[in-house]
Amino acid sequence: QVRLVESGGGLVQPGGALRLSCAASGFTISGRAMRWYRQAPGKERELVATIANGGGSDGGSTMYAESVKGRFTISRDNPKNAVYLQMNSLKPEDTAVYYCKADRLWAWTPEYWGQGTQVTVSS
Repeated sequence: QVRLVESGGGLVQPGGALRLSCAASGFTISGRAMRWYRQAPGKERELVATIANGGGSDGGSTMYAESVKGRFTISRDNPKNAVYLQMNSLKPEDTAVYYCKADRLWAWTPEYWGQGTQVTVSS
């Protein structure tokens, strides 16, 4: 069974940190770009961070939304079939449901989404 399961969300005070994890099963993340999205109430889902499948088990190049640059870090561990999002200096506007996505290997193959994990930044 193909699954992407996010974990690590929760309630944190402004300025705090959280580390989200995304565990894949039933398929391998190797060869795929991996992404984190978020969706706040009443807003569209937005792309937060991307990590390409570069050479080596620790992944390739990364890209970030302007709103999180310098605060968030995406990483991957191909042998563990997992992706991570380290979030530092959290702000109330980072409050959202965070989703992990595995890109398609080829155009005719599926992409995969997780069910999401809630992150709430509030004092």
